[in-house]
Amino acid sequence: MNGARGLAPTRMNLLRARRRLDRVVKGKDLLRRKREALVAELFKLARPAADARTLIAERTRVAYPALLSALAHHGDARLRSMAWPLRELGVEIEPGQVWGVPVSDITGRPPLRRTLAARGTAPGSTGPAAAEAADQFELLADLLLGAAPREMLIRRLAEALGQTSRQVSTLELRVAPELVGQIASLRRTLEEREREEHLRLKHLIKAKKRSGGAGPANTGTGSG
Repeated sequence: MNGARGLAPTRMNLLRARRRLDRVVKGKDLLRRKREALVAELFKLARPAADARTLIAERTRVAYPALLSALAHHGDARLRSMAWPLRELGVEIEPGQVWGVPVSDITGRPPLRRTLAARGTAPGSTGPAAAEAADQFELLADLLLGAAPREMLIRRLAEALGQTSRQVSTLELRVAPELVGQIASLRRTLEEREREEHLRLKHLIKAKKRSGGAGPANTGTGSG
């Protein structure tokens, strides 16, 4: 009788299959704990993320009407010239890991909201509508920049959670059952071989006893 999936039915292969099943069970338990930790981390981030999104939505509802008002007062070309030169922002990013998931956090950034003088605009060159639009969008950009690391972390944790859940399912539904089937098949084959070997030895012993119990035949002849 053949072993499971082409495995030779030997005690060594049975031992290897059992050891592999032990590793699979331990790995599955570790992945379950990782999944639980990822879920807990996501729940911890959910409320701050929701609050930040609410603030961003509220600021957006103020910023875009302010921009439309500035466009109405100055026109697109004039407003673009007021925005020149473009502003460059430098931020400090610190890499890290959460349960093996690579993440980054912004640890340093300049204040985004500026005065008219800090924007480099000449007094009287911009009206209140343009100044209000610039002010509102700097506030919006500040909120977006503050929320970006958290949003990235949530996305990566969610991806890791999905991957971990798939790994747990694979171990539970495919790998572990296959190993259990292999172990059962190998054990069954080895037990059958042992029974066959035991019966063979038993027959050999009986045959030996029968052959040993019969003495040699007397063939001598009498004298006349």
